[in-house]
Amino acid sequence: MPGSAALHLVLASRSPRRRELLGLLGLSAEVRPAGTDESQRPGEPAAAYVRRVAAEKAAAVTGELVLAADTAVVLDGEVLGKPRDPADAGRMLRALSGRVHQVLTGVCVRGGQGQAEQVVSTEVRFARLGERQIAWYVATGEPLDKAGAYALQGAGGAFVEEVRGSVSNVVGLPLLETAALLRRMGLALPWEGP
Repeated sequence: MPGSAALHLVLASRSPRRRELLGLLGLSAEVRPAGTDESQRPGEPAAAYVRRVAAEKAAAVTGELVLAADTAVVLDGEVLGKPRDPADAGRMLRALSGRVHQVLTGVCVRGGQGQAEQVVSTEVRFARLGERQIAWYVATGEPLDKAGAYALQGAGGAFVEEVRGSVSNVVGLPLLETAALLRRMGLALPWEGP
């Protein structure tokens, strides 16, 4: 079914990276951050957690077509959120050093045709990090507001040996899957004809 370019898209996130990624698709969105509790429930698996939080964010914001997402860095089944302080960032980076972890993003699109959701998983392999690398990176301040204490699109990219899956997922919004969900919910993408 062809989509409608007239749909007004709302991004339920304050993340500048998600807004930039949408822009790469040629889409603009009104930003309306959702004020939802993003805490993980006891015993909640990581995939269920990001799916639930994305859906709650989408439900908390009004709009004709609402896009919400939640991203988590997962190591050995444990969700690594944003570090509490520089020491916590160092702890996370030591744990990721020389290991493979997953980045999971729950994406939810809610509109007049209902709701569509998907969880996207990407594997990331970190290089083995020395204490001087960790200290330098923590001192840049970049890890302090990033889930898992690193940013692939920033200086943290220097520590990533391999990415298996969606690179944009690691940045915060899997573009291929997000475009498919938006189209399914009736939004015409810029490369589609009238």
